Amino acid sequence: MAMRRPAGGHAQLKTVNARPQHLVFTSMNHRSVLSGLLIFLVAFAGQAAEMSSFKTSYTYKTVSGCPIQADVYRPNDRLIRPLILWIHGGALIFGRRDNIKTRQLERYLEAGFAVVSIDYRLAPETKLVDILQDVRDAYDWIRAKGPEGFYINPDRIAVVGHSAGGYLTLTSGYRLQPPPRALVSFYGYGDITGSWYSQPDPFYLKEPAVSKEKAFEVVGRKAVSEPSDEDHRWHFYLYCRQQGLWPKEVAGHDPASEPRAFDPFCPARNVTKDYPPTLLLHGDKDTDVPFEQSEQMAGELKRHGVEYEFIRIPEGPHGFDSRFDDPQVAHAFDRVIDFLTAHLK
Repeated sequence: MAMRRPAGGHAQLKTVNARPQHLVFTSMNHRSVLSGLLIFLVAFAGQAAEMSSFKTSYTYKTVSGCPIQADVYRPNDRLIRPLILWIHGGALIFGRRDNIKTRQLERYLEAGFAVVSIDYRLAPETKLVDILQDVRDAYDWIRAKGPEGFYINPDRIAVVGHSAGGYLTLTSGYRLQPPPRALVSFYGYGDITGSWYSQPDPFYLKEPAVSKEKAFEVVGRKAVSEPSDEDHRWHFYLYCRQQGLWPKEVAGHDPASEPRAFDPFCPARNVTKDYPPTLLLHGDKDTDVPFEQSEQMAGELKRHGVEYEFIRIPEGPHGFDSRFDDPQVAHAFDRVIDFLTAHLK
């Protein structure tokens, strides 16, 4: 899940032409030559900085006429690198692969990782079982195509996700084979049947009520993975939270009458001793995903003897990591890099 998506702040790295710009000097005095040389050096330095990393987009899967894409970011070399599979949030209802924050992406690349940010089909047009299949197919595609296609080590992959992407990250700990080497969940959740999701939410009931008609007029029947109307899809999400219908609309099952149908979909019910090392980060003032969701997941990891870390962000809201200038957030992200480095390198 995620709160309304803020504008801007997303990754903008692009593939660039590696040839430096050539400047021609004619009939210039020494000052002009020096000035021109300075312009050349500045232009080349700026271009060299851009050339240090690049992005390439791929279609990793097409289903029901819906192409599903992945963006590969990596340093501009051919070194075999460990990989971060990054999964966006958005309640599984909205969001896109380019929601990755630029500064965080830069930190991953500076630490020596390649990054693949994926789209997946969105609910309610696509139900949860097929969304989870998209994540599995993306992982299989990376392992099969990554070594030669974008120079990654298929045996050194971590999964990182935020909110609903954090939830999908936690499901990857028992659904992907071979398991990822590590998981990092930013304010994710391990149980999608709790009252926080299956009952009207007090926080969202403070918002103007969304009618069923308004909610369903912004979603359709055709599969979608790159929504162009995210602000409108937000209304469907708000309706689900106000009515306590998210599990039913996203998973296609009613937790009140079919509680066991959710067993395969709840990470907290699927932790074993073989679950990957996991880092959980959560703000204790999160009004969207309860802090208790990460506490519950930490308890299950501890009970099964799984290596884990749990970082509590005091007074942290949902999406606390948007405040990258906050020393507390910056320190937490340092720990993320340390955790990934320890398990991938």
